[in-house]
Amino acid sequence: MYKAIKLLSFSVLITCIAAFSCRNKTTALAIQEGLTHHPLQSEQDLDVIINNIGNARVVLLGEASHGTAEYYTWRAAITRRLINEKGFNFIAIEGEWADSYRVNNFIKGGPQDSIAAVNLLKQYNRWPTWMWANYEVASLVTWLNRHNQAKAANEKVGFFGLDVYCLWESMEELKPYLQNLPDSIKQLANQVHQCFQPFNSDAQEYAVAVARSESICRAQVEKLWSAIYQYTGSKTATTEDQFVMQQNALVALNAEKYYRMMVSSGAGSWNVRDGHMSQTLQRLLDLHGPNSKVIVWEHNTHVGDARYTDMVDEGMINVGQIARETFGRENVFIVGFGSYTGSVIAAEAWDAPYKRMHVPAAMPGSWEHMLHRIGKGDKILLSNEIRNNKSLQGRIGHRAIGVVYHPNREAGNYVPSIIPERYDAFIYFERSNALRPIPVTPKNEPPDTYPSGY
Repeated sequence: MYKAIKLLSFSVLITCIAAFSCRNKTTALAIQEGLTHHPLQSEQDLDVIINNIGNARVVLLGEASHGTAEYYTWRAAITRRLINEKGFNFIAIEGEWADSYRVNNFIKGGPQDSIAAVNLLKQYNRWPTWMWANYEVASLVTWLNRHNQAKAANEKVGFFGLDVYCLWESMEELKPYLQNLPDSIKQLANQVHQCFQPFNSDAQEYAVAVARSESICRAQVEKLWSAIYQYTGSKTATTEDQFVMQQNALVALNAEKYYRMMVSSGAGSWNVRDGHMSQTLQRLLDLHGPNSKVIVWEHNTHVGDARYTDMVDEGMINVGQIARETFGRENVFIVGFGSYTGSVIAAEAWDAPYKRMHVPAAMPGSWEHMLHRIGKGDKILLSNEIRNNKSLQGRIGHRAIGVVYHPNREAGNYVPSIIPERYDAFIYFERSNALRPIPVTPKNEPPDTYPSGY
């Protein structure tokens, strides 16, 4: 039953598109000839992206996998420049709220060294642990801590998780904030704990029980969220303590809905997850004030506007689309990432140990293959420079690697995309390398990115 749940949602997102591999050579050549691009050799070459970002309030930085070093290191390079040169206030990641909030407290606290940063990231102990427990992220966390030492408390850069996972941990994190609240709210929290207790922190067990109509905790989490939200003024809290209390209750609310929908609708559960991440993003901007700016780190499938991929055919939305619709396209800048070949950290099955895998050369006719054909070397492409190329106005296969990866099934790893509309810029690597995971023993809890793989 669990495998059926996973396969249903995963197949909704990824489509095997053999058609693009047989693209007419004349069309492919026309596309290649119209691909204006800029070399990427040093951080100074990022000037073209930094300048194009302009006054955007929301910058979304993607990745074509959760296990590629270059995606992490170059996102970090862009992030440092946006903080130093454009005054961005916080980073929001495709990670759990509770664990990421501990990173936020770490970087805003006293001076720490890189060893402390590595030990801190071991708390990301839900499979796939390597997604945030890696040395590339540790380097950024160390830099953020150092950067914040010279800043006043209200000027320190923050670090937050957007994701909907870790319902059980959020309920535990909520407990200290309830001490001074009315007994009626404490009783509601106890009811939620009691309702979820039989499932042993296992989202799959809960989803299956819902499918069998054996149990449902929807009413309890809805009542708890409503009570806390009303107690805090029926709006996004203006103090961090109350915000954190709200957020833990919101994670419980939306995680229950997410797990409940896994068994019935792949698109539905995906939309709940990206809807929650978008809601959290908006709340964080509200907390930080009208002039605040955010940098988002997520997979391409979340940040690249879903309306310009085959996701729209399945009724799926994502963070990039919602951000553009909410803040206006001129206030949002999306950067996609990809590579032609190399290596990646991924697993062969759900909950399996990670491995360093070879990433084969991109399939002929794909976006990455065409970037390879126009000349070796890493590249930056700006959508406003290639958008008028008529050959790019149709969908082209663009590689997306999940946490479960089978290089021998390469045709199923491409998302048909209108690239100049999906992103505002694209960073391409001729050869990419696997990131460096921090060894962590995974908890026996629901995997992050479950069940989509992204």
